[in-house]
Amino acid sequence: MARGILVISHGSREKEWVRLVDEAVAEASASAAQLLAEDAGGASEAGPRNVLFESSYLELVDGRLIQDGVDRLAAAGVTDIFVLPLFISSGSTHVDDIAQSFGFAPVNERVGEMDPFRVPPGIRLTMGEPINDDPEIAERLWHNIEQLSSEPEREALLLIAHGSQDAGFYERYQDGMQRLAERVRALGGLARARAAMLLPNEAGQVLAQMRSERPEESVLVAPLFISKGYFTNQVIPSRLAGQDYRYNGQALLPDSAVARWMVRQSLGWLNGLEV
Repeated sequence: MARGILVISHGSREKEWVRLVDEAVAEASASAAQLLAEDAGGASEAGPRNVLFESSYLELVDGRLIQDGVDRLAAAGVTDIFVLPLFISSGSTHVDDIAQSFGFAPVNERVGEMDPFRVPPGIRLTMGEPINDDPEIAERLWHNIEQLSSEPEREALLLIAHGSQDAGFYERYQDGMQRLAERVRALGGLARARAAMLLPNEAGQVLAQMRSERPEESVLVAPLFISKGYFTNQVIPSRLAGQDYRYNGQALLPDSAVARWMVRQSLGWLNGLEV
């Protein structure tokens, strides 16, 4: 009996962005297979706990969209699909769109913007959660900016993500980001931490407030994005132009923390099915 993990990320026109996501999904697949084999005492991959990972995209990647992923898993004979959104926050309207298109309840009265997906009868679906304030992702973020830190007790963190300005979604985004920022602050022993979004356009204002409130503190800016690209390389520096801060533009990938997050979510789901 095979179960399927449908990993969904946004997608990009940049081939490197897609390659890094695909490699993380492949790493998660290999790691999960090894853990399941060890748990089964060396059972073969064709055993009852066989799990298939499929990497798919919301847009921009031809032949690899969400429906393509569903079709491939269905053709492989899966009986259950775990929909795992490789997105930063539950405040993303994209995550809500995806959930509604699979038939799950909306976050609020907002109506999804996507057509329903075609899922063959007999396949059971479970909707997973995005990263939010995962502790291991917090460790990755601290590792990204640790080289920028010299006197943590005199430094502050500004965590910046894409964000959402839709009612209800902004609050969910902000709550998860602030909790994640606090985890990173504690790991590094920094003086304080704030979170800000690009949508709405608040990152520059929040940085200015931080510098005004405590000019003696240096501000370390950490981008909260799956992979490097347009937002980390261009948008964030342009929004913070003319201000004093430290930044290296490092994203979550490439790093095994993302693959380990996928494995934890997926095996937690699988164990729940078997219970």
